[in-house]
Order: sequence, then structure tokens, then C-alpha cells
Amino acid sequence: MQCWTDLGQVPRDLGPSVVTIGNFDGVHRGHRTVLGRMVATARSHGWRAVAVTFDPHPSRVHRPESAPELLTGTADRLELLAETGLDGVLVLRYTLELARTTPEDFVREVLVEGLGARRVVVGHDVRFGRDNAGDLGTMVDLGRRYGFDVDALDDVHGDRPGPRRWSSTWVRELLAEGDVAGAAEILGRPHRVRGVVVHGDARGRELGFPTANLGRTEGMVPADGVYAGWMRRVGRDEGLADGYLPVAVSIGTNPTFDGVERRVEAHVPDRTDLDLYDEEVVVELVDRLRPTERFDSVEALVAQMAVDVARTRELLAGGPLVLGPLAGD
Repeated sequence: MQCWTDLGQVPRDLGPSVVTIGNFDGVHRGHRTVLGRMVATARSHGWRAVAVTFDPHPSRVHRPESAPELLTGTADRLELLAETGLDGVLVLRYTLELARTTPEDFVREVLVEGLGARRVVVGHDVRFGRDNAGDLGTMVDLGRRYGFDVDALDDVHGDRPGPRRWSSTWVRELLAEGDVAGAAEILGRPHRVRGVVVHGDARGRELGFPTANLGRTEGMVPADGVYAGWMRRVGRDEGLADGYLPVAVSIGTNPTFDGVERRVEAHVPDRTDLDLYDEEVVVELVDRLRPTERFDSVEALVAQMAVDVARTRELLAGGPLVLGPLAGD
């Protein structure tokens, strides 16, 4: 998949193409279903499949004080988009200047002249252009004027009871509760947090459970607790030894030691030989073992950590979680 951060980088002979627009935070199963159908349409016509997205998220520009925590950073979003089979992604820098672009100018400059769109795939609730003045009717009218068709797709719903559609908002709610297994149902994969391993206070090593402490993270950090998951070392082949490791993950402030800084710490069971400092890693959270607790003694904490590690081995014995394919994927 090619990635462009400016229209000037897009090959002039890219088109014809099928194009969709969105933030794609988390690249959840709803996104993947739409993108999968779009890719299939593009292949059947011999066209290119291209997504247009934005960085930073528009909410961080318009209402930074109330912007939602993002499920994925840019690196993970692009990695996940590439897995859908897209030919290209145009990542537009979202600014107030871009926000002032009229709906027609956006369609003409980006979709038509920039990407050679022959078909544009959007949801029924699409809004675009200055003051969100453009809607589905606007897109259809502009399609007639500039020579592209518009596919308006219905919301994609999951298997859980009720009419709620798969959405990034729903995933955030589940993560805020620590329900990473529920979030995985909507994402189609375990939720991931990315960061560089930094030096901590070495307390885990002293207790017999050395941990990789993630520095500044990308990806929403779920509720405090202890989780079972997998750690991928970025830049290493997952098929090679030590590239993909089972981990017991602690998220919280270490209340037993009166900690105040919220941390993400990953322990690799049965391994004391790993040197992960300064490495970028991706931690995938499979299931929550328990909430964070304050223990009356270090001995009680160590005993519980042993139980957590044993449970982690149990949960991950079958290997990484792989969810089944989706219709349209």
C-alpha cells in the first residue's frame, strides 16, 4: 500500500479509482467491511482502491478540550488499513485552513483531480467541507457534475444483541470498562497499545517479575488492571524467535507502593534474558484478568502476580487470537 501525505505526492496516472473518506480510528470491523467491499469493487473494474483520512483527528483541531482518546496512532492506523488490501491512503494534514474548504472544492481538488475518483463510497451520514455543509445529497450532485458514482452504505452491525452499529465510540466505552475481549469483537483483533520501552524503577525485577515499561504510548490505554496479551517487537519478523511474545500486562499506578504515575508494564513469563530497552513494541491486550488492587504486603502482591502469570500462560496457550473473516473482507 502506498501512503501519501500531500496531493503532490500522488502519481498523476493513479486513477481511475474507488475512494472513501473517513477517520478510521481503530480500523474496526465496520471499517474493514466497507473497505473490503470497496477493494473488491476496485478489483472487478481494474481500478485502484484509495482511502482519504486525516491527521490529526479533526476533533483535536476543533475541540481539543473534549476530543476523544484515539484508539490507534497513525502508525497502527496505516498498518491496519494496509491489511484491508487498499492500494493507497492519502493522509491529509487537518488544519483550520483545510476545514474552510468548500464541499465542491474538496471534491474537485482531492477526489477528482487528485485521485481520479470514478466511484466514492460513503455512509448515509457523511458530512464534509466547510461547516460540514456537504452531505450525501451534495456528494451525489457533485458526482453527476464531475463524473463519478456514489455508493451510500448502510451502517454495519455486529452480533451483539440490539441495533447498535460497530463504532469507535463503542470500542472506547468497552476499553474504559477494561473489557478488552468485548472490544476485540468489534475491532476484529485485540486492541493494541504502542510505545518505546524505557527504564523504570526496576521493582518488578526485584520481585522476580521483570517488566518492559512503555514510555509515551499511542492507542487508548484501557482501565487499570492486569491483562493477558501479546507483545510484538517492531521491526522483527513475528515468525522469528522473540519477535512475538506472550505477556502479563499491568496497567495502573502500583498502589501497593503508593505510586502516582499511571504506567503500562509488560512481563514476559519465564524469560529473564530479554533486553528490550529503547525498543518500540506493540502490546495486544487479549483479556482482563482482574482490576488493580492494593495489597497489604509485598508477599501478598508477589503471590497474586504468580497467579496472574499462570493464568496468562493458560489463556495464551493456544497462540495469538485470530477472529474469523467477515463478509466483504
